[in-house]
Amino acid sequence: MTSGTPEDLAWSGLRERMQAHLDGFERRAVPLDGRRHAAVALAITAGEVESGAPGRPSFVLTRRTARLKNHAGQWALPGGRLDEHETDIEAALREMDEEVGLRLPAENVLGRLDDYPTRSGFVITPVVVWGGAGAVLEPNPDEVADAYHVPLSELERPQVPHLRRIPESDRPVIAIPLLDNLIHAPTAAVIFQLREVAVHGRPTRVANYEQPVFAWR
Repeated sequence: MTSGTPEDLAWSGLRERMQAHLDGFERRAVPLDGRRHAAVALAITAGEVESGAPGRPSFVLTRRTARLKNHAGQWALPGGRLDEHETDIEAALREMDEEVGLRLPAENVLGRLDDYPTRSGFVITPVVVWGGAGAVLEPNPDEVADAYHVPLSELERPQVPHLRRIPESDRPVIAIPLLDNLIHAPTAAVIFQLREVAVHGRPTRVANYEQPVFAWR
């Protein structure tokens, strides 16, 4: 498909297209090797309702509260560590329910993207899940300061991805400009692969993208 065509981002048939793209994608799993396993949910929704009709195809993005012990105030996808005997899909769905009140069944899962190992000692498994029209977000104030339906079309802008070099790494740092902010990796890497794989069917890898130094802790 051509990047950014109306057909790519139309609500009609989007679930089927994303399902087909993810079914045909050979995801890469990363061994834990002592790291902790986490999962994040990429919830695809119809966005904010506009004049009684579904809004633009979107994904759910949150901003963590300033009270959290780790990564306070940072932009994130709903997610967290796997509980004992829990799968990555189960964890992603549970965390999405706990963080933004969006409870979805396992049959809404469209697929998974590549694992992304973080500098802070996690291996993140991204789970793409269909939220559909009418998805209402109810942020948990203990964890989430704000939650947003971000239109997928925002990922089609020429500034995506934003890449820069740092002296601490030989890999480029990836960021994505959204909501008047720069969203950094690991979230930015996962969102970029969502665009490339699930929306456009391009088998793009993101393990070569670095996180900013502030996210290494």
